[in-house]
Amino acid sequence: MNLLMTCLILLLSLQASSCTPCKFPAIINFGDSNSDTGGLFATFDRPSSSPYGETFFHMLAGRYSDGRLIIDFIAESFGLAYLSAYLDSLGTNFSHGANFATAGSTIMQQSAPLNKGGYSPFSLDVQLLQFSHFKSRFQMISKKGKVFKSLMPKKDYFKRALYTIDIGQNDLTELFFSNQSADDYIPLTMKVFREVVKEVYKHGGRHFWIHNTGPLGCLAYALIRRPSSSPELDSVGCAVIFNKLAQKLNNMLNETVTQLRKNLPSATFIYVDVYSAKYKLFSNAEKHGFEIPLRTCCGYGGGDYNFDLNVMCGDKRIVKACSYPDKSIIWDGAHYTETANKWVFNEIATGKYSHPSLPLSQAC
Repeated sequence: MNLLMTCLILLLSLQASSCTPCKFPAIINFGDSNSDTGGLFATFDRPSSSPYGETFFHMLAGRYSDGRLIIDFIAESFGLAYLSAYLDSLGTNFSHGANFATAGSTIMQQSAPLNKGGYSPFSLDVQLLQFSHFKSRFQMISKKGKVFKSLMPKKDYFKRALYTIDIGQNDLTELFFSNQSADDYIPLTMKVFREVVKEVYKHGGRHFWIHNTGPLGCLAYALIRRPSSSPELDSVGCAVIFNKLAQKLNNMLNETVTQLRKNLPSATFIYVDVYSAKYKLFSNAEKHGFEIPLRTCCGYGGGDYNFDLNVMCGDKRIVKACSYPDKSIIWDGAHYTETANKWVFNEIATGKYSHPSLPLSQAC
């Protein structure tokens, strides 16, 4: 075999190996309601009634949607079962990972209780403590026998797992409505975020898939809570002031991830611009089969947003879901429908919204 042929074979071999899909045996997730698969439901019985979960699960499934979330589609893409919430004590199976996200969670700890401020007590640093506790106890539980062992991840999974993080939307809400300075508040959130990720790394985390926060100004709960005049709305109808705030946080998050990448070179960090994917959907809703992009499917009040802060989705006395959730982007005024979640997942999984530009299947 001549030298040219040898080099060609070697080159093709390297290209083939670089395109080999990642085989993550587990997913560890941190976040808020955008990726909560039952944490808040197990703890505070929220969401507590249909039509949540009706489209796919046909029952309450602990998700703030009519069906699956982006994290569910991520699990599906790797052939894994849906993640069990760490806080759920019934029917849980952690052999393929665990979900520490809870609806209402923030990066920064909040002083307002859930029943007043709407924030979960399980902020990102608390989720880290839960993860640490989970990791320290799993081996002890596994030793109890075959059944217990089958419900726990293998030891090497903690280093081989995909670590997903999707949090920040509630921090923006708190920042805006508490009239705090973004220049002071956002750097503090990033400091907490950075330290949490470093601790996860110490526990073995090596593959990180990090979502930025979506366009808050396109969600009915923000548009209704702080009404905007026409000049304050963009061409889609989203509130510019909220979206600029989201972009400010996202820019600093990107900088934080870049710094983590430099400081922890043996780990893979993928920053995913979910904001742009979601805004693209709002901007081209009709093209992609959606109707009235800013209108809530499971809401009350009619009008442009069909949303009332005092009459929420799940209030069986009045509120019902729209006839065709698959034609709606917004589910309950603050969260997305399954169809919208699926659309966003398909977009971000390609890698065109990632930095570096790697698809989800190559995030290792």
